[in-house]
Amino acid sequence: MKLIIGVLTNNSMKKSLLLISIISIFLVSCKKNKEEEEAIDVTVPVTLTTIDTSGVSSYSDLNATATYLVKTIIKANATGYLNAVNVASNDFVTSGKVLFTLKTREAKVLGNTINKIDPTLNFGTAIPVYATSNGYVNSVNVQQGNYVQDGDVLATINDTNSFAIVLSLPYELKKYVAIGTTFDAILPDGTVIKTSVQKFMPSVDATSQTQNVILKVIGKRDIPENLILKVRVPKATNSKAISLPKEAVLSNETETEYWIMKLINDDTAVKIPIKKGIETADKVEIITPILTSKDRILLTGNYGVADTIKVKVVKN
Repeated sequence: MKLIIGVLTNNSMKKSLLLISIISIFLVSCKKNKEEEEAIDVTVPVTLTTIDTSGVSSYSDLNATATYLVKTIIKANATGYLNAVNVASNDFVTSGKVLFTLKTREAKVLGNTINKIDPTLNFGTAIPVYATSNGYVNSVNVQQGNYVQDGDVLATINDTNSFAIVLSLPYELKKYVAIGTTFDAILPDGTVIKTSVQKFMPSVDATSQTQNVILKVIGKRDIPENLILKVRVPKATNSKAISLPKEAVLSNETETEYWIMKLINDDTAVKIPIKKGIETADKVEIITPILTSKDRILLTGNYGVADTIKVKVVKN
């Protein structure tokens, strides 16, 4: 009997010791986890920005093409042979310049004979063909000695007085464009020229729903035909606006609410709801609340955080 009790007692003691060991290990583990959690740095590294008071302008950059609206067609004024061709493609000509001379078949065959009979008739004199406008010769379709019919096209001249920038204006933006308005046109090399609105074309493209607007270049500029430019059309301007970089302004998924994260002390930032105004590619106008130059706003480290966070400023 004593032996059995002794065995049971030893078994109970072993179980108790095992239970105590497990509890001890658990407590040590919990303490270690707690110490590790306390050691984790919960501050968010952020960079800061301040307000911009230089004003905000919203605009659209629209495609435009340089072109000559009038192309003067030079035609033969008689049937005969081209006696002389005094022009070539890309030449600049002035109105009244003799571009071609031609002789009729009769003058070519009988001219010398008749002139011997009566020199005052000048029967074999070549007929001149004149330029009717100032401009660059776009093309010459004939060569010296060619036989042409009355009315045949001899050459085409781009009338310099008709040079214009044709703007493709989406119809919904027409309210921002008026006759006489001045716009900046940006060439592919970055050069900016001034243009003014001259007139609207009376039709809209059926596919793109854009209306062509004729812009005249202010001043003398050597711009090649068919060059594609960008015309900057301002939509809204506020010279006294308070704005922040676009990265500093946050929103919900439906973009119905907007806010910023603002420092209230050296290591705490809070969520501040805002009402925004004009928005550009890199700036957002802040209408409310009224911010000052002393306000420190989170520029980075502000995304996906709580309404109040601990921060560590790494760069201003």
